[in-house]
Amino acid sequence: MCADTPNTQPDYKDTLNLPKTDFPMRAGLPKREPDWLARWEKIGVYDRLREKEGREPFTLHDGPPYANGHLHIGHALNKTIKDMIVRSHQMMGHDSRYVPGWDCHGLPIEWKIEEQYRKKGKNKDDVPVVDFRQECRKFAEGWVDVQREEFKRLGITGNWADPYLTMNFHAERVIAEEFMKFLMNGTLYQGSKPVMWSPIEQTALAEAEVEYHDKESFTIWVKFKVANEGHDLLGAHVVIWTTTPWTIPSNKAVVFGADYAYGLYEVTGTPDECWLKVGEKYLLADKLAAQTFARARLEDGQWTRVRDVTTEELSGLSLQHPLAGAEGANGEWDDLRDFRAAPFVTDEEGTGFVHCAPSHGMEEYELYRDLGMLEQVITYNVLDDGSFRKDLPFFGGKYILNRKGGEGEANKAVIDKLVEVGGLMARGKIKHSYPHSWRSKAPVIYRNTPQWFAAIDRKVGDGRDEHGETIRERALKSIEELVKFTPISGRNRLHSMMLARPDWVLSRQRAWGVPLTCFTRKGALPTDADFLLRDPAVNARIAEAFEAEGADVWYKDGAKERFLGADYNADEWEQVFDILDVWFDSGSTHAFVLRDREDGTEDGIADVYMEGTDQHRGWFHSSLLEACGTLGRAPYRNVVTHGFTLDEKGNKMSKSLGNTVAPEDVIKQYGADILRLWVAQADYTADQRIGDTILKGTADSYRRLRNTMRFILGSLGDFSEDQRVAPADMPELEQWVLHRLAELDDVVRQGYRAFDFQGVFQAVFNFATVELSSFYFDIRKDALYCDGETPRAHAARTVLDILFHRLTTWLAPVLVFTMEEVWLERYPGEASSVHLEDFPETPAAWKNDALAAKWARVRQARRVVTAALEIQRTEKVIGASLEAAPVVHVEEAEVLAALKSVPFEDVCITSAISLTADPAPQEAYRLPEVPGVAVVFEKADGEKCQRCWKILPDVGSHAHDAVCGRCDGALD
Repeated sequence: MCADTPNTQPDYKDTLNLPKTDFPMRAGLPKREPDWLARWEKIGVYDRLREKEGREPFTLHDGPPYANGHLHIGHALNKTIKDMIVRSHQMMGHDSRYVPGWDCHGLPIEWKIEEQYRKKGKNKDDVPVVDFRQECRKFAEGWVDVQREEFKRLGITGNWADPYLTMNFHAERVIAEEFMKFLMNGTLYQGSKPVMWSPIEQTALAEAEVEYHDKESFTIWVKFKVANEGHDLLGAHVVIWTTTPWTIPSNKAVVFGADYAYGLYEVTGTPDECWLKVGEKYLLADKLAAQTFARARLEDGQWTRVRDVTTEELSGLSLQHPLAGAEGANGEWDDLRDFRAAPFVTDEEGTGFVHCAPSHGMEEYELYRDLGMLEQVITYNVLDDGSFRKDLPFFGGKYILNRKGGEGEANKAVIDKLVEVGGLMARGKIKHSYPHSWRSKAPVIYRNTPQWFAAIDRKVGDGRDEHGETIRERALKSIEELVKFTPISGRNRLHSMMLARPDWVLSRQRAWGVPLTCFTRKGALPTDADFLLRDPAVNARIAEAFEAEGADVWYKDGAKERFLGADYNADEWEQVFDILDVWFDSGSTHAFVLRDREDGTEDGIADVYMEGTDQHRGWFHSSLLEACGTLGRAPYRNVVTHGFTLDEKGNKMSKSLGNTVAPEDVIKQYGADILRLWVAQADYTADQRIGDTILKGTADSYRRLRNTMRFILGSLGDFSEDQRVAPADMPELEQWVLHRLAELDDVVRQGYRAFDFQGVFQAVFNFATVELSSFYFDIRKDALYCDGETPRAHAARTVLDILFHRLTTWLAPVLVFTMEEVWLERYPGEASSVHLEDFPETPAAWKNDALAAKWARVRQARRVVTAALEIQRTEKVIGASLEAAPVVHVEEAEVLAALKSVPFEDVCITSAISLTADPAPQEAYRLPEVPGVAVVFEKADGEKCQRCWKILPDVGSHAHDAVCGRCDGALD
């Protein structure tokens, strides 16, 4: 053709049925997501779902986050998993309810207000308690509003207009009522026993309020002299080892192990700078003697074993406190120390003897409680602020911790005094895991204080209950028989905790919370029958006042007289002002949320509680204890737990390390759907990692999925109901897609019911990006673009319509914004939303295992062909697969028949293909994993159709020049 000759060949591009859609490839999620949030709020999606009648209720009860700061990535993980549970069950036909809630009472908020006071030079104790509580309430209210908007930005659905707050008046009333049930059923008691105590915050702490960090502690080996006159062991020393020197002034006994071998040892030589003297004798466990003498700097040969000492002989000894008789001690430690066997002694570390200060150790306390000897061994040497009582000789007024939580003077003072009186064998330091307050981050101590407890091994009321007589029995039966755990490891963890746990410490010595609404008789002992006032009329007056005025009413002038009424002389009763453990607050939420709200449950039991693994000792635990004391069983049917969020390297996130990932930052860069997709792709039952590289990978997966949805939308632009084809009339390829959808429908529903979001998403994602985009779409593009109005094209569009409705709804619980965008692209309208839809029912008749088996063989053979053509493309022999017409040699007759029964050239996207049972030549291409199939490359014969680009012999022989017969018919 000459350069000046015009090109008269028509442009067939406009005759193709190419995808048409306004759905953009670039999502722009950070900017667009807020518009969908506003839209959902405007049309009231959550409320409209509640209007659907005849649906089985499904309730996920929200474990309340604490209202005192911006959300972290753990919050985002937690709330997103909850949201996927709620949304998926709604779309599976339930009335799926979610009432978000907040924990508003307690030490963290109180601590923040106190910090504000300290900055202003203000003393909390100078502020009226009601005024202080009001400031705490305002602080919590402010953070509830902040966190609510942050949660909503994540796309979390729920009753945001009416959440539950533990500080609402009705909630405070119910918390008090639940406490008073313990009062009335006989499980509440006041006891004085060692509890974890924060000297910095001056309150008892629960195990759930404690975290463990490494701490360097003093360690000392202390000498207790045998005091039995006339005994050949008189003057020998029993040696104990402790990491808490400050407890030595409170020592009341030493214990040993009944099953260990002990010996009498004599010092035969000493090095320089040693506190031991030649001739001194020591009682030690044989297994630990050598390492104990090494701590005192003695070498082998400088000590010798004199003889065996039986445990029977040990049990007849009495010991002298190392400070006994010290000048200025004023007889404080002159009483002989008790010496006996105890089950908690080990011979793994220390000396084989354990020093007992029952005021500061639970095992020692329980030993002497069971012996009926508590009055003889309990001390009150340590005050609320962690200082020794002022009149304690040598140590009065000294602090265990300084006011910032660091090492105080007490340990050094005790050690120095022991050195002075010759009471030390050795000393050192040790780094070990030690309990710290999760709020102040300061170490805690064990301290004997009067506290209020719920007895978990005492009969609840009359004890008659199908699940057990005591709280522990009911809790264990709930775990064993009534509750399903995901993952199952959660069951074992909670079960072991419930087996071993002590009585529940309910009281805190703080101000912001629900008070222990009870009265004690003046002058009565906690063990007296009339110590506690148990009167339903008094309880009712308290409950009614709390409903109307909130818990602040307890602190107002005249409260005692008001509640006791005319039936009691107020002068004879003490009003309790301790507040309830905040875990009791959150443990009671089942009563004022599940039981009392219209959107609660009929039986007050939730279908799911879902939190992090730390809540086995937190909310799951306290809710179980509280409900077993009042309801008789666990308040949940399922317990689902997730792990912690780590950085990309698997390190714990820390502001000091600078490796935190804030949800707000992820949303600004990627959008909330990418964060949600990260959650769905992770195995939430283990610890998850997040960081830039991981999020970029997540965004790439999102783009691939978005591309799939864009293709479906574009191909359905002109689809109408009169084009719909019945499954039985569809080509086999379309029937195979329907079979896969039927299989996936089972996977999706079972996965969502099992809370397996990773399994659901992986199955749907692989189907969408591999089986659809890389296989079905790849094959059917030719028919969709070029066929015109043919049954094959109509069948393909029918399948795409079916795919659209399933993929958008199946993925809507995960990608809440994107699937709404996809849905509205096809179904615009003010009231339209994918989140108002259910998963479509998928006919079981679509399943066709025989067809699936056949197409599995077809796809395997296709892999050999496409791999063979890729080599030709790489070597630039061809530019596209349509330039090829390969010969495929197939050994198995069944496979050959399967390939001949389908348009295999379309399946392989070639212009032609030859199928033969002839033996394949040596040079034929093979894939080791697909035996029996070999491919010989051949170029396609003919001319290129200028419309569909296939190379066929008939091109140019039709009315429309330069096209094939199929395209000629489509053009007509």
